[in-house]
Amino acid sequence: MLNKKSIDDINVKGKRVLCRCDFNVPLDGSRITDETRLVAALPTIKKLIADGGKVILCSHLGKPKGPDATFSLAPVAKRLSELLGQEVKFAADANVVGDNAKAAVAAMKDGDVVLLENTRYRAEETKNGEAFSEELASLADVFVNDAFGTAHRAHCSNVGVTEFIRKKGGDCAVGYLMQKEIDFLGNAVNNPERPFVAILGGAKVSSKISVIENLLDKVDTLIIGGGMAYTFMAAHGEEVGKSLLEEDYKEYALKMEKKAEEKGVKLLIPVDTTVADDFSNDANFKVVGRGEIPADMEGLDIGPKTAELFANAVAGAKTVVWNGPMGCFEMPNFAKGTIAVAEAMAKLEGATTIIGGGDSAAACNQLGFGDKMTHISTGGGASLEFLEGKDLPGVVAADDK
Repeated sequence: MLNKKSIDDINVKGKRVLCRCDFNVPLDGSRITDETRLVAALPTIKKLIADGGKVILCSHLGKPKGPDATFSLAPVAKRLSELLGQEVKFAADANVVGDNAKAAVAAMKDGDVVLLENTRYRAEETKNGEAFSEELASLADVFVNDAFGTAHRAHCSNVGVTEFIRKKGGDCAVGYLMQKEIDFLGNAVNNPERPFVAILGGAKVSSKISVIENLLDKVDTLIIGGGMAYTFMAAHGEEVGKSLLEEDYKEYALKMEKKAEEKGVKLLIPVDTTVADDFSNDANFKVVGRGEIPADMEGLDIGPKTAELFANAVAGAKTVVWNGPMGCFEMPNFAKGTIAVAEAMAKLEGATTIIGGGDSAAACNQLGFGDKMTHISTGGGASLEFLEGKDLPGVVAADDK
């Protein structure tokens, strides 16, 4: 059970609070094309403002190789000012903690907000370098981490900085967004209300090995869909045509089926498949039974019988975790399986439904089911590692209660 100090447990009145957010937003020039991450950060920022903190925000954006105007956080400061209804002063320093940042922080009054420049302008950021960590900490008395999307990485702005804040006697807490991720992806998965069903999709078995192993120790039912399923089919000598296949993982698939059987876990894979003659929405497609995929076609979605099988397995569950779509949901002709799973989860009453970030989160939102889920994770890689049962550096670095 993870029990971290949150912003509700600390006093920030009159203190300088360095708050690590996830403002890694898509940009079209200086226009933010999806502000989901900005909106998600607002509750924590508003709480720190309301409590009288001097709020210093920091984040990375993209993967710049040094200072690069294309990756500047200036558009984020502008939009945040509008969303918060108060000025977010932007400290435009190529070295992040420069004269502009120092002057802006020195001039802050309680409730003011300053945004630092892209932390990845500094090469040391991703190496968790000591010097940059200390520079960031020099601006603040307290640290709050609300960036779950980077929690699986040990960087200066989410891990290294905590050491220097603590040396000054300051608190290192988590924000509301991070707390929610810990509560759902961490604690709900480790102490689930049963029946507990996990749904895994996406392209590759190799990317979900640890997730499968960890969940088999916890779930009552494990559903395998998406591109991963073809490796499980091929492991039984079934024809998968030109479908995605990881030859090296066929033996592993059989091993996982055996483990499920030993643990009394129901493991489901597709009984029919929607196949196409090309990777295109305009391709010729049809539904075939398990093991009947033509040699010149590829599976792009689960079939209707599988959709019904999976939906029935979800019905009655009290905890459901879903990571990875059932097919190529971006193409309408091959989105039916993903829609069926989302619908089954949306219909559940009194259940905890968790979408584990990445493509499944995108699918859920694009298909209009986002508001029907208990929690949609903001972290792709971080949510996967949490589901693997790993300790995330960004979470570990926060103070325990």
